[in-house]
Amino acid sequence: MICVSIGRGRHKHIIAEHRHLVDLGVKLVELRLDYINGTIKLKRLLNDRPGPVLVTCRREQDGGRWAGMEAERQMVLRTAIVDGADYVDIEEDIAANIPRYGTTKRIISYHNFRETPADIEEIHERMCKLDPDIVKLATMANSPHDNIRMLKLAQRNNVPTIALCMGDMGTPTRILGAKYGVPITYSTYSNERTLAPGQIGYQQMREVYGYDQINAETEIYGVIADPIGHSLSPQLHNACFRDQGSNRCYLPFRVPREHLASFIQEDCPALEIKGLSVTIPHKETIVRMIKKPNAAVQGIGAANTVLFDEGGPSGFNSDCDAALASLSTALPQDVANPYENKTALVLGSGGVAKAIAWGLKNRGVDVIIASRTDENADDLAKGLGCRMVSWEDRGLERVDILINGTPVGMHPNVNESPIDKVRLRAGMVVFDTVYNPEQTLLIKEARQRECRVVTGVDMFVRQAALQYQLFTGSEPSRDLMRDTLKKITGAVKAS
Repeated sequence: MICVSIGRGRHKHIIAEHRHLVDLGVKLVELRLDYINGTIKLKRLLNDRPGPVLVTCRREQDGGRWAGMEAERQMVLRTAIVDGADYVDIEEDIAANIPRYGTTKRIISYHNFRETPADIEEIHERMCKLDPDIVKLATMANSPHDNIRMLKLAQRNNVPTIALCMGDMGTPTRILGAKYGVPITYSTYSNERTLAPGQIGYQQMREVYGYDQINAETEIYGVIADPIGHSLSPQLHNACFRDQGSNRCYLPFRVPREHLASFIQEDCPALEIKGLSVTIPHKETIVRMIKKPNAAVQGIGAANTVLFDEGGPSGFNSDCDAALASLSTALPQDVANPYENKTALVLGSGGVAKAIAWGLKNRGVDVIIASRTDENADDLAKGLGCRMVSWEDRGLERVDILINGTPVGMHPNVNESPIDKVRLRAGMVVFDTVYNPEQTLLIKEARQRECRVVTGVDMFVRQAALQYQLFTGSEPSRDLMRDTLKKITGAVKAS
């Protein structure tokens, strides 16, 4: 069940938001009394309430805003119980001071904004002795493995346990709770009004991740990156899962470089993850952890897709095929080999640039590499057997195809371009792999110079569709993926 937290300064705003949330289908709300300005009037909030409530009055040391006397705070919690609140959140250290009364259920809670302690099992066992209906553990995730520890703790205990990790690294616990028997997960009215680190808006929990449909049999997929907040892959893949009626969920996993090996080798098997999309900064490093790389991964030295089975992780690269399929739409269609006698300048030396350069080289294109770090460009050029030019000299050579494989021009830096527009010639092909926004400054200037353009949206949708096929064995709706992507990026632009 999703509990939506309400933190407002005035009683009338709390009441209005509660009614609105019930209209949206919310079955439980948390009233954060520590946010109220002035005297708390419980009867006004509890009498004639439109739906069940969980009353919380959080101290500053536990991430709340209560700045009054502790005795007064505890009296507020006792009064909430007497007045018939459905649930009351009581911190572990005061649980003995607030006895059970009536039908109000007791949530005994523990918060740690620094870490997920090594002795979290002992803490949980101690809390189970305090007459709880539900035990709540909210800790900070400092490694992806903290998510596993918390979810498994909830799964194997008889006392209903809310076990969640805070922070963007802890997001999986908020979404996967239903799969592991967590009775309540916390959300907010919107992503802009979070009351705890890592909280997700109610609409996103339902519409993107389909929380209400997640159960013990749900198959887990995801994307790994660091940072992870920019990824739009969950929206695309989950939209297609719903479209095809499959019991699958696709999550964002923030995995720092130093945790990548343990995440692949330990955490993925523990969560029974079926497949992963891989993006910055892991595309190249992950190749060392793949037992069965396909030919593209071996040739490129980078993978953007991993599947897990009993034989270990298999690696694929959908970037190459997606990029070349997108590029072909701007090349002559009436010749046997549209790449023959072509010269391409590839900007960048990361995973996407590698994949595209490798694919072009294999099709006989004269490839030139330029990267903001000349050393990286030189390494890539030597590995592929092609030329490199310094970043300062990019665009000086006459080329037929220009490919931006860097993040230059990506939201929010939309007024940047990786190359001076005077280097763009009418008739040349300009392909920008940046997809947010679709109409980058490079693409706009290329159109003005009468170039043939290919946008990052086309490549992003194609590579996502290829990944989806690898994950599920079925073809997704590319139109749905494209519409979903444009809806998200349009909303970002409008905000």
